[in-house]
Amino acid sequence: MKKWPLLAAAAAVPAQRLARKLSSSGLPQPAPLPPSVPVPHADPPAEMDLVAVPTGVNNRVAAYAYTGGSFFDKRDFYIGAALIKHPQGDLLVDSGFGRDIAKQFATMPRLFQKMTKYEVWKPAVEQLEAADYDFSRLSGILLTHAHWDHMSGIPDFPDLPVLVSRRDRAAFYNPEIFGNFRGYFRDTPFKWQEFSFEGGPYLGFPRHHDVYGDGSIVCVPAPGHTPGSIIIFVTLTHQVRYALVGDLVWQREGLTRRLERPFPIRRLGDFDAEGNRQNILRMASIMQSIPDLIVVPAHDQRAFAEMSQLPNVTTRGRILSAT
Repeated sequence: MKKWPLLAAAAAVPAQRLARKLSSSGLPQPAPLPPSVPVPHADPPAEMDLVAVPTGVNNRVAAYAYTGGSFFDKRDFYIGAALIKHPQGDLLVDSGFGRDIAKQFATMPRLFQKMTKYEVWKPAVEQLEAADYDFSRLSGILLTHAHWDHMSGIPDFPDLPVLVSRRDRAAFYNPEIFGNFRGYFRDTPFKWQEFSFEGGPYLGFPRHHDVYGDGSIVCVPAPGHTPGSIIIFVTLTHQVRYALVGDLVWQREGLTRRLERPFPIRRLGDFDAEGNRQNILRMASIMQSIPDLIVVPAHDQRAFAEMSQLPNVTTRGRILSAT
């Protein structure tokens, strides 16, 4: 397990080896899923929908997101949530920036604060209020993983269960693992609701959890970025399929070109870089087999632009563009 302030780690790598690690050749092309791994059946309700809830951005560049990216290619990392509407109960995937983000962010390490510049648009709870959303429909917040930019808004929904994998709940309380507002959240009484992966293999992943039993919302374990990271497969009517991959990659190029995070970044930010690498290859294989699959890295605005949008919301989040 790695502690946070280790930027010097990259400097300890010999220059020739570091150059190889920073090359932009990408991971090898995996084979498509074999015929023995079928695309699972889903029976989504007609009224299901997937809605983007952008709460702000983290100002970065492509070079931060993936190996070989340009330092001149500005990328505003999406920070927000996705609302899954389902008749058995709506789910907010992650929560984005909350009302107390400034106080929360001040508890992070100083070096991280200096490296990270963010803009807040509007917290998710305020966007839902502006959209006249019926909060009685909301049954929980489903975390792709327990990191600061995915959890900030949770206190704005104090009565909601927080659905999380068992491994990431444990990681949240592990002082050896960086990435959350542990100091700020020390006394926060989260309504944790752990889930296990009781189902068998799913699209090449070893296990799965079918949230409502109809195949429309399926979680698979994808450890690497954090010990308990998950990927959420969402299937809407007419078999429109999404894969919410969390921080498996930060931008789509990570999967379309099979490019990992740059070595110094993944050395610091990934709990298990090799595990993350294997899950990138799994997803690349799935994308070959399901070419219409809409892959949604948690911080890629282009991906969220392909979702529905909330009505009556005046926020810079409305500028989301797929281009």
